[in-house]
Amino acid sequence: MARIPTALLAAGGLGGGFALAQATKKRELGGVVFAAATAAALPRWRQAVGTGGAAALTGLSVGALGASHPLAKKIGAWPSVAVVSGVVAATAWATVDRRA
Repeated sequence: MARIPTALLAAGGLGGGFALAQATKKRELGGVVFAAATAAALPRWRQAVGTGGAAALTGLSVGALGASHPLAKKIGAWPSVAVVSGVVAATAWATVDRRA
C-alpha cells in the first residue's frame, strides 16, 4: 500500500464507501470501506506529519464524512461526495504526498 498516495486512499474511502453503501443499501458496509482506507493512510500520515497532524487529517476525514450528509441535501449525493473527497484528498496531498 505504500505506493498508493494517501490522497487516493482518503478519497477512495469516502467515494468507494458511499458507492458500496448505495449499491448494497447497507450503510455500515460503506463505513467499513471508509474506516479501512483511513486506517491504511494513518501510519503514513503519522510518519509524515506526526501524531497531531495524523489526528488532524483523520478528523478532517471524519468531519468530511459527516459534512457530506447535509451538503447532499443542497447539491445532491454524488456531488457532495465529490466535494468532500476532493477537500480531503487535496489536504492529504498537500501535507503528506507532495513531500514523498
